[in-house]
Amino acid sequence: MFVIIGYVVICGTIFGGYAMAGGHLGGLWQPLELLMIFGGALGSFVVGNDTKALKATLKALPTLFKGSKYNKTLYLDLLAMLFEILAKIRKDGMMSIENDVENPEASPLFSKYPKLLHDHHLTEFITDYLRLMGSGNMDAFQIETLMESEIETHHMEGHVPAHCIAKLGDALPAFGIVAAVMGVVHTMESLSLPPTELGILIGHALVGTFLGILLAYGFVGPLSGLLEQKLEESTKMYNTVKVTLISSLNGYAPAIAVEFGRKILYSTERPGFAELETHVKQAKGK
Repeated sequence: MFVIIGYVVICGTIFGGYAMAGGHLGGLWQPLELLMIFGGALGSFVVGNDTKALKATLKALPTLFKGSKYNKTLYLDLLAMLFEILAKIRKDGMMSIENDVENPEASPLFSKYPKLLHDHHLTEFITDYLRLMGSGNMDAFQIETLMESEIETHHMEGHVPAHCIAKLGDALPAFGIVAAVMGVVHTMESLSLPPTELGILIGHALVGTFLGILLAYGFVGPLSGLLEQKLEESTKMYNTVKVTLISSLNGYAPAIAVEFGRKILYSTERPGFAELETHVKQAKGK
């Protein structure tokens, strides 16, 4: 929604200001200029990225028009679920969660938190490391190192679409100049025309430069920054799980372990200590 609102503001202020200054909006409508700019940029995008990067970018595009799911409620559920898991381990041992880990969809514990269970990557991340914790063959330092490596891999993979879109945005002004140069060449071929018609041709050529810059910095470039923000939010979720599980492995009680996880959250999503405690009690009573 905010992406659309931003686009409306950009178009309204730029084209509205141009019209208020006495400009004719019809002169800015140059389909052939758009064809050259978009066609050239799309071609360079395909040439400069492999199949995996192209698929990742296309998959990421729809998420740009959705709001963030990483809010305080989701983090409260995550910390409450981790508390219940760790409390069950502390009370009944690691073997008590074997069925939950092997089949989280049928687990009464995981199914209490459908939003988290719906995130298959997060669920797999949690269950994989609970399984490793139960193996007894790895200490806290080894598991933490492995977690950090996996989170880094997740971050690098998630950065691919943002990088691709950023490069696409960087290319648009250059292709705008290409379109403008082509328009100037056409103008030079038409020097026999009256000055008024030559002025129109030059104006059409300059629109190419305008469109390339506008599309780059007003429409495509900001999408790259938005994808990076969404990536940082998802990475914070994995880091919260890491800190909580490692705290438990180091011998801290479940209540203290989830407190470790709570403290690394961004201030905009971090619940208060009492708020988390209340939510955990309510979740346990379900």
